[in-house]
Amino acid sequence: MSSSARTFGRVFLGASLVFAGISHLTFSRREFQAQVPQSIPIDADVTVLASGVAEIGIGSSLLFAHGHRRLAGTIAALFFVAVFPGNIAQWMHHRDGFGLDTDMKRFVRLLFQPVLVALALWSTRGARR
Repeated sequence: MSSSARTFGRVFLGASLVFAGISHLTFSRREFQAQVPQSIPIDADVTVLASGVAEIGIGSSLLFAHGHRRLAGTIAALFFVAVFPGNIAQWMHHRDGFGLDTDMKRFVRLLFQPVLVALALWSTRGARR
């Protein structure tokens, strides 16, 4: 794949994370709270706010930390792994949010988390020689 495809993937992922982070802090707070597992010993709203700030930071680093892209991609991948239990909880506890109003839709969403991990890593690595 060309470096322009990797750049597009990185910019798309970075912009998506910044947008998601802003939505955590503003207009989608309640929907994100539905994804917080009940086993998390922190208030759901605090968790949503903290993850929103993290997403803005990670997304910004994907967009602007040119000398540290590999590190930014690794952190983004780890973040996607860390929030996966919230996606599982949403599916297991039948919680609606973001149009995910059936168990099948919530389950299909689970399949996309590894894609996000892969995109974070792939888009921030140089092409193999």
